Amino acid sequence: MTMLTIGKNAPVLPLPGVEQPWMRCNDARGLTTTVPREYVHRSSLAEVFLTGCDRTGEDTFSLTGQWPRAHTFFTSADGTSHDPVQVGETVRQVGLYLCHAAYGVPLGHNVLLWNLDFTSRPERLRIGRGPSDLEMSAVCTDFVWKGNRFSGFLQVDIHRSGELAGSGTARFSCVAPATYRRLRGDRGLLASTRPLPRRTPMAATGAGRLLPFDVVLAPTDRTDRWQLSPDLDHPILFEHANDHHPGMVLVEAARQAACGLHTPGGYTPRAIATEFHHYAELDAPCWIDATLTAPGRVTVTGHQDNRTIFRATVNGTVNGTATAA
Repeated sequence: MTMLTIGKNAPVLPLPGVEQPWMRCNDARGLTTTVPREYVHRSSLAEVFLTGCDRTGEDTFSLTGQWPRAHTFFTSADGTSHDPVQVGETVRQVGLYLCHAAYGVPLGHNVLLWNLDFTSRPERLRIGRGPSDLEMSAVCTDFVWKGNRFSGFLQVDIHRSGELAGSGTARFSCVAPATYRRLRGDRGLLASTRPLPRRTPMAATGAGRLLPFDVVLAPTDRTDRWQLSPDLDHPILFEHANDHHPGMVLVEAARQAACGLHTPGGYTPRAIATEFHHYAELDAPCWIDATLTAPGRVTVTGHQDNRTIFRATVNGTVNGTATAA
């Protein structure tokens, strides 16, 4: 009986009683792996959702990916569906990957996210009997270098089993480390940052979450206002060290605030459009205000130090009735 080995120290054990054909490494085409975690700014391989990429035109790409069946964060509270915000995180990863792998942005550059919009199709987010394999198409517009600054606009469609599951757009720029240091000043130094202590979070059911650990908002004396107060040790939202609240934390804050305006368990977000204006600092209170503007549609703003940090529009399903995105 033979043993098939792929790469260094990676034995694949044969099934008992089944003769295994020998395969040379050069014949083992089509093996699946994730893209380098550094290309999507992740520390953990488990948080990398992209598995491959082919260039189909000068600024168009075909990508593959996979969502795990039981993600610790990007899963609905009842455990039956992928979280719609996972669409946004996947769009974010596609943008980062293409910047580095296709357009030559050095890994040391910092990314400034200006807009992130995404919409999901809840019927295509149901978790099946295996991991969700993804086929994605990406179109890059105005991906250009201006000096040592790179910027562009990205549009991504995400398909499962040939059906559209979600789509999104992002606008961003990438700057050299020296430029980022000038932008951030002393607040860009992790050693000098003194984050605020975490406050008691709002009820998880009211935030559309299962666990208090995943809640990023703390209640105030108003039912339409919260303080941004995530757990800075959260393994997904703060997967690596950061000198400010990441953009996906603000997206999550918008989702939870929209849920907070509804009966616990009675609202399911499916689309979020976000504009980012300033960094949300770790050492000052950031206030999250939500306004119901139409059935299922909520406008969310974040304010800190008398500045608007971000603005988001959340569209979702209320008791089975969906609003237009």
